[in-house]
Amino acid sequence: MAKLELRKVGKFYGGFEAVKSVDLTVEDREFVVFVGPSGCGKTTLLRMIAGLEDISSGELFIDGARANAVPPDKRGLAMVFQSYALYPHMTVAGNMGFALKMAGAPKAEIAEKVQEAARVLQLEPLLNRRPRMLSGGQRQRVAIGRAIVRSPKGFLFDEPLSNLDAALRVQMRTELVKLHQALAATMIYVTHDQVEAMTMADRIVVLEGGRVAQVGTPLELYHRPANLFVAGFIGSPKMNFLSARAVAIGPRETTLELAPDRVLAFPSPAPALAIAPGAAVTLGVRPEHLRFVESGPLRGVVDVVEHLGVETLVYVKESSGGTVIVRTDDLSRVRQGETVSLALHPDRGSLFDTAGDALFHLSPT
Repeated sequence: MAKLELRKVGKFYGGFEAVKSVDLTVEDREFVVFVGPSGCGKTTLLRMIAGLEDISSGELFIDGARANAVPPDKRGLAMVFQSYALYPHMTVAGNMGFALKMAGAPKAEIAEKVQEAARVLQLEPLLNRRPRMLSGGQRQRVAIGRAIVRSPKGFLFDEPLSNLDAALRVQMRTELVKLHQALAATMIYVTHDQVEAMTMADRIVVLEGGRVAQVGTPLELYHRPANLFVAGFIGSPKMNFLSARAVAIGPRETTLELAPDRVLAFPSPAPALAIAPGAAVTLGVRPEHLRFVESGPLRGVVDVVEHLGVETLVYVKESSGGTVIVRTDDLSRVRQGETVSLALHPDRGSLFDTAGDALFHLSPT
């Protein structure tokens, strides 16, 4: 399998810088997910690794060898695209083995590799069918099988599940995780769906405007986001942000003022924060770390209640004018239009400065 290193990799289209000096190492057999909003550069970065886009600046190394000028078919990487792109006149077996056939591989070798890939992907009963006889999930597995038979050093996936319905996406996520375990392969996966990233990745690379905003495990990004962008992007529903003013940063307690009559106290981090009293800050709180109480520092009116079966999401129009989301259990009796009070979990939360960078986190990690 492959280890990939990107050193100051950038991409220019004329005067537009689409990817900005990316430093990243993908370890051998690691499952890394590139995630971010549309236009953040994640697919462009993947295509540069694949060799489908030239690298404008910086260097790419595959297993220690510089690969900037290596053609795509010589890099030892297989790419699975959003579109299945299967040949309609060929059987499943024909589609999976076509690249090997074009490379002049012996028929016996092609048949053996197709059979092994079909076994891994549970496609053995479908080898003689044509694409029109397959479901969307089956077609996607055929496209993955076409990559597997090449025995690549690594796999590159460009939003392969975006054309599937919601239920099938969940099923295919599980199958891809199992596939990664079975092949012990290096995989890089691009998606705009942060839920896919959280459930599949060993590590996540969050991209914003062509730059790497943060790299970490799913739980590191969830509990310890580096900035407001990552905090708002990772997590569904996203983190609540509350404007506050630093009242005091003591050796044991940090005190924040949300409004003249609403003060919150948190355990102070060590070392103490270099924040002047009166400085503006942003307090970030996950929806599951808010709870309904008789009297609390947050007050507002219930705007929307979403019953999702296992849980309930409650949108509260806070007295300062903003909306906070509360994740509670399926037995919640809160009703739309009701006036409520909220308290924060005493050991959960993140504090951000005026530039949006994280100052400290109260979290289990």
